[in-house]
Amino acid sequence: MAPVILVLNSGSSSIKFSLYSATIEQLKGQISGLGAEPHLALVSQASGLTIDRALEGEEGRTHRTALAALLPVLEQELGGLPVDAVGHRVVHGGVSHTRPLTITDTVLRDLKELEPLAPLHQPHNLAGIEAARAAFPDALQTACFDTAFHRKHPWVNDTFALPRSLYDEGVRRYGFHGLSYEFICSYLQETRPEVFQGKFVVAHLGNGASMCAIRNGQSIGSTMGFTALDGLPMGTRCGQLDPGVVLYLLTTKGMSADAVSDLLYRNSGLKGLSGISQDMRSLSESTDPRAAEAIDYFVFRIRRELGAMAAVLNGLDTLVFTGGIGENAALIRQRVCAEQDWLGLSIDEARNTAREEDISAANSQTKVLVIPTNEEEMIRRHTETLLYADASTR
Repeated sequence: MAPVILVLNSGSSSIKFSLYSATIEQLKGQISGLGAEPHLALVSQASGLTIDRALEGEEGRTHRTALAALLPVLEQELGGLPVDAVGHRVVHGGVSHTRPLTITDTVLRDLKELEPLAPLHQPHNLAGIEAARAAFPDALQTACFDTAFHRKHPWVNDTFALPRSLYDEGVRRYGFHGLSYEFICSYLQETRPEVFQGKFVVAHLGNGASMCAIRNGQSIGSTMGFTALDGLPMGTRCGQLDPGVVLYLLTTKGMSADAVSDLLYRNSGLKGLSGISQDMRSLSESTDPRAAEAIDYFVFRIRRELGAMAAVLNGLDTLVFTGGIGENAALIRQRVCAEQDWLGLSIDEARNTAREEDISAANSQTKVLVIPTNEEEMIRRHTETLLYADASTR
């Protein structure tokens, strides 16, 4: 019988979920506003069921109670079939966890130790795991890591110019958004093998944003480093920053470590630069000059990192846009690609506006693609592999 797999992506105030029967996505949705104004929204492709309602009382107070509120819906949708496995997105796998794995108590303890390296994500990923273990005690639970895709990139892209002892302790460039990059690679390998076999940069642009230089499906370099703060500016995160700024905030400004962390993770990026919003749609519609300046900086950093990633690859054959902004903001794509003749890169404005997959101009030597990412599908595939492996050992 085809396996039933639930995929969970747990954040600080939300749980995104997808339910698969075999390879078919049967149901997709999100529980948002956990602990404040919890709300359940989902659509079933199988039955046509649509739910869009507030969660009442204890239903959405925690990850555990939110999943408990979802259980009756899943049971109705599955018609008595059990959930065979639950696949989880986990942002940080550290040095040791370089591939998806089955979750045990020991694995959970290891992942909890990595919480300081991804404070916006890791604690909530683990809260989702603990809630799912309680809700689905008989299901196989798996962890799929955003860092795993980058673990074989070259040493020079793995280290900082710090004492070797710190590198040995795990202070190194991990890279993130690996599940997204892995999906894009799998898609290219299947549909555009000539692109997959070449030198390409994927720009994952959203509330979290990064870029990855890839050759033959292998991560060569990433804009993100030790934490998910580095590289491009994001919705609320600062991106690249002179470490001297942190020292200044701590010593001269007298800020505490917690205050600095809150500033860099939650009150910087597009939100901090504009003083208006972290949402690109709101900024694009605003007439406030600070909104325009925030977008200018976002585009500038993408262009700067594109040049760096092309240098890492010793050339560039293809640029791929993905993520919420990358897939939907035609103006951002246009501005990133403007006057990039030195890279042999230009786009067709009509194709770009229509958001065709290939938006390259006819004379562009470098191909430019727009490909929707699907991290949930990547997690499903890994979870199915682990499920069959687990069954074969019994």
